[in-house]
Amino acid sequence: MARIFISIGSNIDAEHYFNVALKALTDHFSNLCLSSVFESEAVGFKGSNFLNMVVAGDTPLSVAQVVALFKRIEQDNGRSLGAKKYSPRTLDLDLLLYDDWVGQIPVELPRAEITTNAFVLWPLAEIAPTLLHPVEQQTYQTLWDNFDKSQQKLWPIEFHWCY
Repeated sequence: MARIFISIGSNIDAEHYFNVALKALTDHFSNLCLSSVFESEAVGFKGSNFLNMVVAGDTPLSVAQVVALFKRIEQDNGRSLGAKKYSPRTLDLDLLLYDDWVGQIPVELPRAEITTNAFVLWPLAEIAPTLLHPVEQQTYQTLWDNFDKSQQKLWPIEFHWCY
């Protein structure tokens, strides 16, 4: 059983798609732990604000199976296969960590966005503050404490789940 960390993002009907995502994650993973929901400005393009969060869960699935599942959930919820990286989206599910596995195939793990995007690092530090980044060898809380917070505007919001 692997412990995984998942980034969820949306800026199109975000409340609806967050509830859809949480229902799907509940159906496929156990022992879920949810961060707060954060609102942030779009990064890399001009667009509506995003909602973001991080969810931890346990799975017997392989990295490849998890990634394929996330792609299917995204596509089932209106995400097109050829969508540009920096564009509005209904649902974005990214595998951040798979235990302490480090590799490039089928996806880069740990995901680089952990150390470069506040909307990933802050919620990750919230639910796994003492966990060590497998490459940086610092805790996520330490990485967050040292993060240049002037780079990105981000704030926690109240969110009402209805899945």
